[in-house]
Amino acid sequence: MQAARHVRLMSRTLVRSHVHAQKRFLTASTSRTQSGSVASTGAAASQTPPPPPAQGRWRYVLQTLGRVTLITVIGASATFYYVAQKEKNPGPQLPFDPSKKTLVILGSGWGATSLLKGLDTSDYNTIVVSPKNFFLFTPLLPSVAVGTLNARSILQPTRYLTRHKQRQVLVIEAEAKEVDPVNKTVTLSDDSEIQGQISSTTIPYDYLVYAVGAETQTFGIPGVKEHACFMKELHDAEKMQKRFLDCVESAAFPGQSDEEKDRLLHMVVVGGGPTGIELSGELRDFLEEDLKSWYPELASRIRITLVEALPNVLPSFSKELIAYTERTFKESDIDILTKTMVRKVNEKSVVLKGPDGVEREVPCGMVVWAAGNTSRQITRDLMAKLPEDQTNKRGITFDDYLRMKGARDIFAIGDCTTSSYAPTAQVASQQGSYLARVFKILARKDKLEADMSRAETSEEAEKLKKQVDKQKLKPFHYSHQGSLAYIGSDKAIADLPIFGREWTSGGVATFMFWRSAYLSTLFSLRNRSLVAGDWMRVKLWGRDVSRE
Repeated sequence: MQAARHVRLMSRTLVRSHVHAQKRFLTASTSRTQSGSVASTGAAASQTPPPPPAQGRWRYVLQTLGRVTLITVIGASATFYYVAQKEKNPGPQLPFDPSKKTLVILGSGWGATSLLKGLDTSDYNTIVVSPKNFFLFTPLLPSVAVGTLNARSILQPTRYLTRHKQRQVLVIEAEAKEVDPVNKTVTLSDDSEIQGQISSTTIPYDYLVYAVGAETQTFGIPGVKEHACFMKELHDAEKMQKRFLDCVESAAFPGQSDEEKDRLLHMVVVGGGPTGIELSGELRDFLEEDLKSWYPELASRIRITLVEALPNVLPSFSKELIAYTERTFKESDIDILTKTMVRKVNEKSVVLKGPDGVEREVPCGMVVWAAGNTSRQITRDLMAKLPEDQTNKRGITFDDYLRMKGARDIFAIGDCTTSSYAPTAQVASQQGSYLARVFKILARKDKLEADMSRAETSEEAEKLKKQVDKQKLKPFHYSHQGSLAYIGSDKAIADLPIFGREWTSGGVATFMFWRSAYLSTLFSLRNRSLVAGDWMRVKLWGRDVSRE
């Protein structure tokens, strides 16, 4: 019994010892495994590269700005190319329709071109007659006269406009010689150097837009036509530029006396309106920015004198801007002679009568005439055919709808007319745009009347008659958008109506506004690109002083 009990105790002891040994073995294995895992994790962590540093805010901004700039440049370039190709390649047009009325437009100036731009040519058979086959942006003509702009930069060929219209427009380069308001015809003549077998013809019209403009007023002063340069057409600006450089080169001829140099280099501008002011400012820029570099021995002798018969220059501007212009001219050494009249223009001098009533002969090398407009001969002949209705000798009078008094089918716009509006490009442009809307209403009315004449029932005719009665014309109303003028030295003046009051400004900032306003007023992307390019060219390399 005892022996058996002793055997069982020994067995239990061995089993417990074995269990405790297994527990110790498992605990040691687990500890070694965990130690190995931690060591492996630490080694792996030591081999992993550190995270990249966060990008700076400015780097992100610059990258975004670069991308936006790139996209903008590509988009602008693509748009520029598309518009340029569209202007360069006009599409097909509708032919003349015998059932449509004939609209004849005389002239290619501001009024006629604004009309063509807004006219729906599908309503009419349109014919344009002008001795010039282009539109001239006249506000920038003084810049052409001194070489700031190239002459071609401010020209817009008339066909560049008419070829983009829905229906074909016939453009005839000819001079209108006579208008017959009774038989409704216009007689034309080709006065160019090269003529074909037929150089004169007469065309009929249903509606006539009379926009032949005006010619320079000389007031019958002796010698103006023979010796002065005008500033109205493109050839006037080119002639003035050649004569000015001719005076400078003649003054540089060896052996010339000081008196003769002073005479040749004295430029007299007659007319204190915007044209005369801008021309004087452009001449001053030419002197300061170019002639002082290329003619240093003569630059100090060049004088510019502005002559005005009225008490002050720029009568359409405010008193503050007039005073500012006079101060700027004084700083630029431009002499202003107000209350001074021109009595005679000689080959080498001009006779002036000052406010004291004394006449003086002033030696000069060149006289530029920018003093007023007068009617053309064809305008005077047309007015003479309607003596009871056309009694104002200054120009054609018209009603509230721009119809010429005495001739219901003739519309007169621009400088050939006389009214309470100033003879400016702004007025003529608004008149042309207004007529484009008028002709749209007239075409709609003519179509309704034609349908009414073919109506099969009285009810249908009455319905069409009511629609005809609704087609009423609104009177023309001129909206003054302000006045701008360049006065030289990179300064301009502006007289603008804003929120019911006149806002005046002058200086360099106004000069930038002046340039942007004229760029936006140009009729095509082609002209805007050429003018902007010329301004950059002059800024980089100056004006050309060569003479043909």
